[in-house]
Amino acid sequence: MSGLGSRYWTEVMEVLRAIIPVYDKVNRVISLGKDEEYRLQGIRGRVMPGNIILDAGSGYGNMSRLALVEARGDAKVVMYDPLLEMLANVKDYLLGSQAALYSGVFEYMPFREGIFDAVLCGYSLRDSIHLQQAIAEMHRVLKIGGRLVIIDLGKPDNPILRAMVSVYLKYFLGIFAYLAAGKSGLKFKTLYGTYLRWPKNSELESMLNEKFSHVQFDRGMIGGAVIIAAYK
Repeated sequence: MSGLGSRYWTEVMEVLRAIIPVYDKVNRVISLGKDEEYRLQGIRGRVMPGNIILDAGSGYGNMSRLALVEARGDAKVVMYDPLLEMLANVKDYLLGSQAALYSGVFEYMPFREGIFDAVLCGYSLRDSIHLQQAIAEMHRVLKIGGRLVIIDLGKPDNPILRAMVSVYLKYFLGIFAYLAAGKSGLKFKTLYGTYLRWPKNSELESMLNEKFSHVQFDRGMIGGAVIIAAYK
């Protein structure tokens, strides 16, 4: 089974709850400044004016913010996150732009079938309890022709590249996170545990191809980042 499983998922949620104040700062550093660039690459051309958008694992709205810019302010956004503390930090300008807030997990979404034009997962799908079930739910709530956009860590198929990414996440990430945010940054080392449970890039692509009609799978940082669009 791919995914964190319920016990480890609970641990990861506790870490995410603790790092809310430093999340953006550390994410920028440990992604080597690429986090925003990859979000934009995923969203561009896949969100249009008039769309109804689900930001799945929204945190406090980084993907929603960029999606609204792409849609020129003409979109309805549902921000969906398991942590109420994350949703409590959503910026006022998002709340004033047709954004609705819901809390829950990927595997059981309280939305009817075929309602969203786009589902966005910015550095969040990796934290699913059961990955295949999460993907199936995202497919279910999308309209025909809808897009699932995933920005996340990648796990290269090439063993040498995979080892390089693993070494960075296991050893260097903690150093950079500490330099960016002090002791709070050290909690980001939990990210390595989520990476270990994450499928290789080819395996993730296969999972998506089982549900979606067409998958565009792009890689960055020697395969250590993935920018994906899956079309229903």
